[in-house]
Amino acid sequence: MPSPSLRRPALSRARIIEAAVQVADAGGVTAVTMRRVAEHLGVEAMSLYHHVANKDVILDALVEHVFAEIDLPSVGEEWRTAMCRRAVSARAAIRRHSWALGLMESRLNPGHSTLRHHDAVLGCLRNAGFSVAEAAHAISLLDSYIYGFVLQETSLPFQTSAELEEVAAGLQAAMPTGEYPHLTELMVQHALRPGYAYADEFDIGLDLILDGLARRLATRQIDDEAIDLTA
Repeated sequence: MPSPSLRRPALSRARIIEAAVQVADAGGVTAVTMRRVAEHLGVEAMSLYHHVANKDVILDALVEHVFAEIDLPSVGEEWRTAMCRRAVSARAAIRRHSWALGLMESRLNPGHSTLRHHDAVLGCLRNAGFSVAEAAHAISLLDSYIYGFVLQETSLPFQTSAELEEVAAGLQAAMPTGEYPHLTELMVQHALRPGYAYADEFDIGLDLILDGLARRLATRQIDDEAIDLTA
């Protein structure tokens, strides 16, 4: 009989979810089944049911896991700083768990981490002076940008500068001379410049969105003040 120190750790809900995350990271969310998670843990699938009711519970917990990794606004933090930090953190978390893209907003039973996350983001925007509708618009816009950017950058046919140069060279060779001048200009004067990285586009786009939200907030506040003065 093996000594207690060599025995497998006791099965628990936390170990099951940790294993499910690892299965998803390796094979995508479709790979997450009770059988595959059990195999990863070295146990029989039926033993999982003592800790989780079914696969849906595991999927809900996977979403919780990702939201728990994303930085939340701090109490009293300036809204733009908070939204920027949250966006950068969310992008990093989703890149670590690319399977989360199609899962994070699809669950019907959000848990504490998910609800706390959304409530904190809403609270930060509301405390900054955004109306309820404006805060909803801001979150929708930011999340669409974050999710869309990760989807795009993880789908690109290159990862390094050398790979980008190879892709660009192939495109230039395939394009008739002078037929696509603006694409050629983009490649030569932007994408193929030393030090270029597609990932840098994220911060630029995020700044543009935050600039727009800041202008909208300022304009609405000026309009509200004008209404108050004439009331």
